[in-house]
Amino acid sequence: MSLADLEVVAFDCDDTLWLSESFFVLTQQRFTALLAPWCDADETAERLIERERENLAHFGYGVKGFTLSMIETAIDASEGSIPAAALAEVIEWAREMMAHPVQLLPGVLETLDGLENKYRLVAITKGDLFHQESKVAASGLAERFEAVHIVSEKDPATYQGIVDGLGVAPHRFLMVGNSTRSDIEPVLAIGGRAVHVPHDVTWALEHADEELDVPVLGRLDELLALL
Repeated sequence: MSLADLEVVAFDCDDTLWLSESFFVLTQQRFTALLAPWCDADETAERLIERERENLAHFGYGVKGFTLSMIETAIDASEGSIPAAALAEVIEWAREMMAHPVQLLPGVLETLDGLENKYRLVAITKGDLFHQESKVAASGLAERFEAVHIVSEKDPATYQGIVDGLGVAPHRFLMVGNSTRSDIEPVLAIGGRAVHVPHDVTWALEHADEELDVPVLGRLDELLALL
């Protein structure tokens, strides 16, 4: 796939610029231990992901929706017998996740430094507005981007709106991210370009059904050689 004539390079944030999913995984491990009296690990995982899937339309992405899904799963799995103190513990985990320091992934600063005078740089992230705004601010990266878009969903309509707002043709727009479902498929659908930088851990609801013909990088800073 040719990457010539690009004008805008856009970056996903969670698990592309900084760590995110690993904190959800650690919290889910604690949740699995909490529900051990009622469910084994596999059943807990199945119940939780199904509840998260159902709740996306109501609570969106991020820590708050995840927490509500855990609480609902705990109540259902225990048939209402789980102690209030245990649910309070789940809420405390959420506070810890919301307050966790932002940890940039390897090669992020070098990549942005190498591209800043060659392309218009944009960040696009989805999830809870308050949490995403706080992470962008804490990352120290906001000033490196022409714009930071925090969206409720990453679908073709969302990307088309961003591209139109930037005043750029879709084929001159490149999205770089770790999620095939959110960062690759919808961008290709509007005629844009994309680069996949897989992360070690990917949320089950971000998995795609098929591999797409886009460049795949091992680290973000490999983008410098690609472009």
